[in-house]
Formats: sequence, structure tokens, C-alpha cells
Amino acid sequence: MDEIEVGEVFSISDETEEEQQVEVLAKVTLEGTDYVAVSFLEDIQDLQEESDDDIDLFFLKIDDDRDLSAIETDEEFDKVSEAFDAILE
Repeated sequence: MDEIEVGEVFSISDETEEEQQVEVLAKVTLEGTDYVAVSFLEDIQDLQEESDDDIDLFFLKIDDDRDLSAIETDEEFDKVSEAFDAILE
């Protein structure tokens, strides 16, 4: 099983089932679970052209089958968010 790496680009479906390209910007392991911070590829490319914009980050959990899933609880989200804040500064 391949690991998801920083810089990897893949497609995810949004709420409307539309495919969106995202890039992995960071990865962290907390309590034995891997998480990735991703952003839409389009937003990243726009940021490179206009450096004053912010990009939206999304945190996803990587399960044992290398599938990405949403973070279910506020507590888990806060813990993951703090960990990514520390490594992305």
C-alpha cells in the first residue's frame, strides 16, 4: 500500500458530486492516525499568481485502506488543526 505524500494531487468529490483536484500540502500523524491538509489545486495556482490571497485548507483522515474521510468530531478537528498550525507556521 502506497502512502499519501505531500505534493500528491488527486480528485475528491464535493457535496454536489463534482470532482475537484486537491494537492496535499502537509501530513501529520497523531495517536497512530495519519491526517493530511489539502487545498484545491485551482486555489493554489491562483495563490501563486496573486500572493496576497489566502487559501482554504481542508483536513482529512487517512484510514487503513488509504481512503480519505472527513474528521467527525470537533475535538478531533481541533487537535488536528493545532498540529497542522504548528508545522505550517
